[in-house]
Amino acid sequence: MKASQFLIAIVTLALAIPFGNAYDPSPLQDFCVAIDKLDNGVFVNGKFCKDPKQVKAEDFFYSGLNIAGSTDNDVKSNVTTVNVENLPGLNTMGISLVRIDYAPYGQNPPHTHPRATEILVLIEGTLYVNVGKTPAVAFAGLSSQNAGVITIANTVFGSTPPINPEFLAQAFQLDANIVKDLQAKFA
Repeated sequence: MKASQFLIAIVTLALAIPFGNAYDPSPLQDFCVAIDKLDNGVFVNGKFCKDPKQVKAEDFFYSGLNIAGSTDNDVKSNVTTVNVENLPGLNTMGISLVRIDYAPYGQNPPHTHPRATEILVLIEGTLYVNVGKTPAVAFAGLSSQNAGVITIANTVFGSTPPINPEFLAQAFQLDANIVKDLQAKFA
């Protein structure tokens, strides 16, 4: 390509850019309240849609995020999830949220959300790598109506069938007996 041809291509592209559009397509409908069974509805995002004429305000309301969850457990924390399963109006909205309550020295074990990104807002207390001396409350927004969660320790040490302890010992640079103890705890 000669320099003059290259220049013409650049100018043509520059002139065409203002006329191009890049955006998410508009949804076909404003909402699709999830229901568990088909009642002459449409199937969207793994859920059937409620007849829009039957939709009520309660389909978009969840009560209970103001109530602390019990942290009387091994990790001293509690996650209260609000997603399409308990707030059917979230279907097709691409969002869910959680309230996380921490007891002093509580933690939210290392985990990942396979279908979402997450943003966390600390409302009360102090979190330092999930360890604080006072109770703490946080809320997290997730970019999916059903983000899913994979807890790393449960997945690695509690898998069925179990992963070979020698392999895990080498991967985590641990003694094989420690790996076997962890596997027994998470089995």
